Amino acid sequence: MSTTIQPEAGHPRSKVALAALALGSFVIGTAELVVVGILNLIAGDLTVSVSTAGQLVTAYALGISIGGPIVTALTIRLGRKLLLWLALAVYILGNAVAIVTVSLGELLIARVLTGSIHGLFIGVASTIAAALVPPAKRGEAMAMVFGGIAVSTVIGVPLGTMVGQALGWRATFVGIVILGVIALVTVLLLVPAVESPSATGIGAQAKSAFAPRVIATLAVGFLVLGGQFTALTYLAEYLVGVTGIPSSLISVFLLAYGVASAVGTFFGGKFADKSATKTLVVANILLIVAFAGLYVFGGSPILAAITLALWGLVGFGLVPSLQLRVITLAGPGADLAATLGASAVNAGIAVGALVGGAVLAATGAHAVVLTALIICAVALPATWAIGLLKVPSPTVEPVSAPTKSDAVTA
Repeated sequence: MSTTIQPEAGHPRSKVALAALALGSFVIGTAELVVVGILNLIAGDLTVSVSTAGQLVTAYALGISIGGPIVTALTIRLGRKLLLWLALAVYILGNAVAIVTVSLGELLIARVLTGSIHGLFIGVASTIAAALVPPAKRGEAMAMVFGGIAVSTVIGVPLGTMVGQALGWRATFVGIVILGVIALVTVLLLVPAVESPSATGIGAQAKSAFAPRVIATLAVGFLVLGGQFTALTYLAEYLVGVTGIPSSLISVFLLAYGVASAVGTFFGGKFADKSATKTLVVANILLIVAFAGLYVFGGSPILAAITLALWGLVGFGLVPSLQLRVITLAGPGADLAATLGASAVNAGIAVGALVGGAVLAATGAHAVVLTALIICAVALPATWAIGLLKVPSPTVEPVSAPTKSDAVTA
């Protein structure tokens, strides 16, 4: 039987374990998003239109939003470490399908499967990260998990796209499988076993995970991320049509946004440990400021770049606080609730993209940013209100005990 470790500040084994979790999320983040950069290659090879191949993005999002909680519910009695490496193993197999598939249908099924495992992995990795460190460091630990995804957008996705463009889109998935195997071995060697929650049955988990206080927090995540992706999905159109930059510079602006997002995610974990509730409110306010600045000053490339950097810093910097708040409020249902956070966020992303597309078609790119501003402004009172929600007794589930400052806020 694997031994468990007690969370200690600065414990060397905890640090390498968190790095292993970050590597796993880096692989998953790369596999999720890299398909966008090679979509035209997939479409050409499988003799379908690019818009039809775009269903691969939708299939993955559906896997996260719907499949993640279902898979978690079915595997809730398994130990966390066992579940973690099983998730990575299945994820590797799902991406290996892309290397040999000859039809879009097979690839769609593989994307639904890997999307479901994505939600499971992030949920389990979040709760393991929280268990590896003392209560005062849980936000920072979970930021390592989400930081791996953030870094994948800056490094993994561009490199994967380059490989696909140079060697063919299947080569991209070969690289993902290789990285996945490395991550799996790293997890097996470096991540220790941690105690599972006392309420391991799906009934007990669901009762806490679907409590009104948790649902309210998930709704905030849906609104805030949905508002952002109303604009982010069509940011290229905005930069060309409103800011007036040449299409050749779009990647430079997106890179600046991606770097800011990665930095914001890691620092967001530190602020989450000080007070997740206050961090969410401040981040929401700064998002409103960023969108207002982009709407008013978006015609200036320099000012647009500055507001994009602010947006990136706080837009994903709030994610560790959101996940910490969800897990905290769920108490003994933390394992299931952790995957619900990913579901809510991805549902918000999907709906936000649809709303943004409708606004873009009706009134243009400038109005898309205004729509994002309005959605984030509407979310602000709710973001403040969830800080008033009471948390379960910390004696029920030590992993989901609130931070000191959050306990005071609640």
